[in-house]
Amino acid sequence: MSSTTTPATPTRTWLPLAVVLITQMMIVLDSAIVNIALPDMQQALHIAPADLSWVVNAYTLAFGGLLLLGARAGDLFGRRTVFAVGMTLFTVASLLGGFADAGSHLFLARAAQGVGAALVAPSALAILMGLYPQPRDRTRAIGYYTIVSASGAAIGLIAGGLLTSYASWRWVMFVNVPIGLVVLGLSRAALPASRSQHGRIDVVGSLLSTAGMTALVYGFISAAAHGWGSGSAVGSFVASAVLLAAFVVVERRVAQPVVPLHLFADRERVVAYTSRLLLVAGSMGAFFFLSQYFQLVLGWSPVRTGMAFVPFPVSVFISSQLATRVLVPRFGGRAVMLVGMTMSLVGLVLLTGVGVGTTYAQLVVSMVVFALGNGTAFVPLTEAGMVRVAPHEAGVASGLVNVTQQLGGAVGLAVLVTVFATAGPGAASGPGASAAAKELFVLGADRGFGVAAGLIAVAVALLVSLSARRRTPRSEATTSGAPTQAEAVLEPAA
Repeated sequence: MSSTTTPATPTRTWLPLAVVLITQMMIVLDSAIVNIALPDMQQALHIAPADLSWVVNAYTLAFGGLLLLGARAGDLFGRRTVFAVGMTLFTVASLLGGFADAGSHLFLARAAQGVGAALVAPSALAILMGLYPQPRDRTRAIGYYTIVSASGAAIGLIAGGLLTSYASWRWVMFVNVPIGLVVLGLSRAALPASRSQHGRIDVVGSLLSTAGMTALVYGFISAAAHGWGSGSAVGSFVASAVLLAAFVVVERRVAQPVVPLHLFADRERVVAYTSRLLLVAGSMGAFFFLSQYFQLVLGWSPVRTGMAFVPFPVSVFISSQLATRVLVPRFGGRAVMLVGMTMSLVGLVLLTGVGVGTTYAQLVVSMVVFALGNGTAFVPLTEAGMVRVAPHEAGVASGLVNVTQQLGGAVGLAVLVTVFATAGPGAASGPGASAAAKELFVLGADRGFGVAAGLIAVAVALLVSLSARRRTPRSEATTSGAPTQAEAVLEPAA
């Protein structure tokens, strides 16, 4: 069993909280910050158009494929140790990526960043959960974590636009280096140490989970680039199904599995994972289509496009703080999840009316409603993903939270790009594009927003069914009938 040194009061945990939040910010925004810099990267490194997507995909594949292994490594070898190894790799890879003089070098650096992120992310969330033993304090910490997780993509777009326009594309890589060094310098003193558990890595299960997750993520990437019927997409999905099925068989038999399958026996946790995946998938529509709309239809610069997303993190901050301090303690996590997800759904439905002549003032209302919903929902969703988890399995559970977020991004991009393509050829517009081309673009975008809303509607239906079902409290972490600390947050105050 692992043992973590936990400070007695929240006032003694502000520094480790800051370290965890800064780390999460680096990881989340790193998948978005390069998007605005892609044209400059392509020109500077002479990357072929067909290969440009690998600047993003190399990171996504490595991160998504290794998350489960990284989570288990933190549980077995000590979360602070694994955190330090991952952060070192992430920082060095960022430095090498900034100095890349060829596309292949940049791709390798991005993949190494993904490996580092897969080691860091699960340990960071598990450490955060251990820092706050009291439900109210833990919920507030999760609120800050939510701000970072839910608004990281928007902040990445803002930062990417500023750095690309006023410095260089290389600074979207270099910016991680000083931050990573500061985090490494503080982590040993700030983060609580956890003793490594007796046990070893399940080698066969680790290989199967890594290969299966990588194939699954690659399948969605291929579907986005080449269509759902392409050989690479179909082959990847088939390979993933076979590998993950074999993984489940192995995990049922080994004494120390990479992912204890009983974590999926809790209905509330599974609904939280699924809802998080669908919410992130739907959110991809807002960022993917709006960032293109601002630049391709309205002809805005990268800086102006990035700044257009400022209301998103601001709204997430406001709503997540309201959720942690007022809504969750008063009404319970399940009700707040449902309200937040419904607001996100309404925001996306409003965006389906975007047209060539739509103004930013009209768009920002929809963006704010959507962001307020995300900030409200993500707080209890994160908490529910860790509910009733034994301390020695916190790393695995946090890894599953991160896996659903990564898969959500890949699923959303693949589905929405395919839907967008139904508008027909010529839908890609530019500042000098014809009115007909712009009309095709907004037609595809409106369809994409509609499907994104449909994904979140499924999550709303799942949460309604969860709220309607009278669940008998049960704990995996304790043998008593009393609610665990995490479970208490999900119930309304008496």
